[in-house]
Amino acid sequence: MQKDIEISQVKPVEDEQTSGLQFFETRVQAGFPSPAQGEYADSIDLNRALITNPAATFCARVIGNSMVDAGINEGDLLIIDRSITPHDGNIAVCFIDGDFTVKRLSVREDGVFLTPANASFPEIQVTEDSSFQVWGVVSHIIKRL
Repeated sequence: MQKDIEISQVKPVEDEQTSGLQFFETRVQAGFPSPAQGEYADSIDLNRALITNPAATFCARVIGNSMVDAGINEGDLLIIDRSITPHDGNIAVCFIDGDFTVKRLSVREDGVFLTPANASFPEIQVTEDSSFQVWGVVSHIIKRL
């Protein structure tokens, strides 16, 4: 099984950290350009904007490409919230048989599956013999362009 996340790269989110960036109050058009209408607000704290439960939230960098069709690429930074109850369809960081992986949870009549978002990778069935834990649910993906 290919690892998608190295545990050594999982870092807790510090509650005291602030990421005060200038914040452009006007929404940015993704269609036709429009004249700038807003002004810069004071700042935006990315920890407050992206994280609801700092004590249970971690970041991890993705290794591998099993989730590319879900927009998760190698090098992306995942924000993982361990306080979110996992549900069918969630993208989650799972620990299975000694390895961490990020996959979509699929709960079906014939069992629980970890589904990649890349046709080149097989689905992983969680069996009774599997050592398995949903470690946390991915709440955000941060990308470098």
